[in-house]
Amino acid sequence: MNVPAAWYLILAALLFGVGAFGLLTRRSVLIMFMCLELMLNAVNLTFVTFSRSLSDIAGQASVFFVMVVAAAEVTVGLGIVVAVFRQRASTSVDELSGLKG
Repeated sequence: MNVPAAWYLILAALLFGVGAFGLLTRRSVLIMFMCLELMLNAVNLTFVTFSRSLSDIAGQASVFFVMVVAAAEVTVGLGIVVAVFRQRASTSVDELSGLKG
């Protein structure tokens, strides 16, 4: 059974939309990181879909680099969140706005 590429692109658009909605409406930093990861995975699905439909490996190589950047972002971001949580006992973005210099 062969699934058309348009279905994968529709799924990627829906995933990206859910991630963008969650990023704009949630106030918890951890939820915002999860929504950002969902958006990056939607982009990865788009890259793989176009790579498969065009029979080119460049899209899959791009996915590899996006995954490396996402892993680094999560590592640094969660380190910052843990450090701030130890000081303030909260991960709400509204309470973190007081850290502006």
